[in-house]
Amino acid sequence: MLCRPGCSQCCYGPFEITQLDAHRLRKGLAELESHDPDRAAAVRQRARHAAQLKNFSDDDPCPVLDPETGTCDLYASRPITCRCFGPPVLCDSGAVGVCELCFAGASDEEIAACLVDFDPAGLESVLIDELQRATGVSGMTTVAFSLASGDS
Repeated sequence: MLCRPGCSQCCYGPFEITQLDAHRLRKGLAELESHDPDRAAAVRQRARHAAQLKNFSDDDPCPVLDPETGTCDLYASRPITCRCFGPPVLCDSGAVGVCELCFAGASDEEIAACLVDFDPAGLESVLIDELQRATGVSGMTTVAFSLASGDS
């Protein structure tokens, strides 16, 4: 993998996350608030701004991407999509998502040989169902919408 501070090509554009991911992000933001309130406030401000955009585009950064360092301010709490990006992953659509930087020049066969199933036991969907039963919240959201409110 080529990931490093400033390598943030995959941190741009709109993408959906599960409510479980949103829960993890809010918990991570609350933890950040307890030891670095200024950084947490900056994340929340970027999230509010992004949530207000009518046309979030492929050129807009994820609200948790620190624009100065090029790193994720909530890295330990990042969504599954972010955790599994890089290695080839089979998407619901049947397409294979892969980091273009990590696999530059690789053939389709070489990429397919590295295919990763990030939830082979299906535990993520079990946790999502449990969270929905506990909170009544369901459906997909975005990083911006999950962090834009004042509560964590």
